[in-house]
Amino acid sequence: AWYVPCLASLETLQELCRKENLTCKSIGITNRSLKSYEVEYLCDYKVEEGKAYYLVKWKGWPESSNTWEPRKHLNCPLLIQNFLRDKNEYLSRGREGKAMKVRNHVKTLKPAIADYIVKKAKQRIALQRWKEELNRKKNHKAMILVENTVDLEGPPLDFYYINEYKPAPGINVLNGITTGCECADCPAEKCCPKEAGFILAYNKRRKLKIQPGLPIYECNSYCRCGPDCLNRIVQKGTPYSLCIFRTNNGRGWGVKTLQKIKTNSFVMEYVGEVITSEEAERRGQLYDNQGNTYLFDLDYDSDEFTVDAARYGNVSHFVNHSCDPNLQVFNVFIDNLDLRLPRIALFSTRTIKPGEELTFDYQMKGSIDLTSDSAEGLSPSKKRIRTVCKCGAVCCRGYLN
Repeated sequence: AWYVPCLASLETLQELCRKENLTCKSIGITNRSLKSYEVEYLCDYKVEEGKAYYLVKWKGWPESSNTWEPRKHLNCPLLIQNFLRDKNEYLSRGREGKAMKVRNHVKTLKPAIADYIVKKAKQRIALQRWKEELNRKKNHKAMILVENTVDLEGPPLDFYYINEYKPAPGINVLNGITTGCECADCPAEKCCPKEAGFILAYNKRRKLKIQPGLPIYECNSYCRCGPDCLNRIVQKGTPYSLCIFRTNNGRGWGVKTLQKIKTNSFVMEYVGEVITSEEAERRGQLYDNQGNTYLFDLDYDSDEFTVDAARYGNVSHFVNHSCDPNLQVFNVFIDNLDLRLPRIALFSTRTIKPGEELTFDYQMKGSIDLTSDSAEGLSPSKKRIRTVCKCGAVCCRGYLN
């Protein structure tokens, strides 16, 4: 299904709800806010006759209802702290990169400063709502955080969070598998990987032990083993709390881990729309002109299908490229044994510290050497326009493609 963003502003929706006496939690209209006033954010500041006043945006009320309130009437220390921090941040940036002296005892704020403070407040609210939406939609226990301390960019307007492949009409990502292993304690002689002709991908510590280019066969929904089976890793989703953050070097959004990740650990899946290669070629022409890289060919066995994470995806949508990455791609088969439609899993290539950005090589090369055959099997869609690489690695190749 295709979604159309609402064209009405938040303030317009709030005013309509109030006129009709309707509640809507997602835009701040509750039974409580219909009958009372709660500060949503502070818009401006002035001093009159020695008294400090703040211009208040009331939660659930349109901006036309903003009022000036004396400081002593406001019981919102966090919002005042945000206001002062945003003001000082604007002043410290100054003009043309020159820092300006921050004065805390001003009688009025310049319109440009007040405008910046309001934009930051709206951004903070929008990012908080986006974070809540992401955590409602995810199907794993770990948390997803959102952070932007760089610019005024808010949540992407045309991105929808999904947990698994979204097949285009006519594509079946589940091939109707009806059998599984009979192991009481995996792995056994006839466990899923051995039945497929490969070794178990994980060791006793649930870490990857196979080389890049080899597939992972996990136990499926028909297997006798339970959820604690050693061979059920990718299907459980990411075990790490991650943060989608705004990069400060022009690479847009990125992803960093909030927890330590040990070497050869599963981190996340790469999901999106599954489309035909013909459709991917058509979309690729559009993405190339935008400098985007979201198409990933499922060419483990053939080149019939591609994953497009531009509009539909999970946290992996925001993972940036690096010529010296800390994540590596593996093909995974669970409830679908169709070699044309593997699931794509990202595993750590080394220990990753808390706060470190997660990256993978869009050409599937870099920190781990692949054979020419396996490199062909994992390569993402070919690009027609060369995109400059901004990864900053010592071994940077200069281009993403």
